[in-house]
Amino acid sequence: MDAMSAADRHIPVMLTRVIEVVASAHQAPDTTHVDGTLGMGGHAEAVLRACPQATVVGIDRDPQALELATARLEPFGERFVPVHAVFDELPEVLADRGLTAVESVLLDLGMSSLHIDDTSRGFAYREDAPLDMRMDPTRGHTVADYLDQAPEADIARVLKEYGEERYARRIAAAIVERRGSNPVRRTAELAELVQRCVPAAQSRTGGHPAKRTFQALRIQVNQELEVLDAVLPASLEALAVGGRCAVLSYHSLEDRRVKQAFAAGLTSSAPLGLPVELPEHAPYLKAITRGAELPSATEIAENPRSASAKFRAVQRIRLGGGPPR
Repeated sequence: MDAMSAADRHIPVMLTRVIEVVASAHQAPDTTHVDGTLGMGGHAEAVLRACPQATVVGIDRDPQALELATARLEPFGERFVPVHAVFDELPEVLADRGLTAVESVLLDLGMSSLHIDDTSRGFAYREDAPLDMRMDPTRGHTVADYLDQAPEADIARVLKEYGEERYARRIAAAIVERRGSNPVRRTAELAELVQRCVPAAQSRTGGHPAKRTFQALRIQVNQELEVLDAVLPASLEALAVGGRCAVLSYHSLEDRRVKQAFAAGLTSSAPLGLPVELPEHAPYLKAITRGAELPSATEIAENPRSASAKFRAVQRIRLGGGPPR
């Protein structure tokens, strides 16, 4: 796949709004924007065009995505710096480059278009492929490995917590039952097993019954919520005064964490009853968005993958404060 096809197949979510928020932090020379979820480089390219004095550090755990984005962004020369890492390694990435603060951070969570469209990666329940789902196929365990080794209770917990799957115990039991003779190794096998476990009446609404199971297992093998819990405070801590952090999330488990991380910096930390708020207790963040902003009906029509997106953004307004280290 060449850089042009990567650009053609990928429509960045809420691009106009993201650039509107981010570009305001890049009015001075020699600023830095961190794209913590580079994907195929759509948001990064727009930032580079809108902010001609900025450098973009693009982080992605997926070597294939990093290669495609790097080819796409080659015309920008040294203004684009690709980094193969998981985004919770942000502090190390910045330290390696001698950066003590940055002007903006963007996190576009969930799966990239590459993961959705490349059916060989095992993310799609409607296409048969090896049951992998690793965002970085060079390390970690596949979903097939996890299902072959994890205790039944843990599989049920993951399906319930990460997929909000009503029939988690039934599905987990069916997975474990067939381990000895025919372990689940392919996406079609898992999708069929889930479909058998979910009553037909429940399958008539809400899409394919395997959707929730696939989401849960993807989150599990990629440790998506653990790395999100680590990168949110690290991103806020990395911001210069006036810097902005923007996040696109796609399901409630992500958005709840973003909301909580931002809320901690948007409210005073002064003890109740204190007659005067000391400067160190004042909020260190200012909200840019009012709650979570949603894509327009026009954007959803043009890019159905944006339908579940929620966008939140904040600005750092003072030194000190900050999330706990």
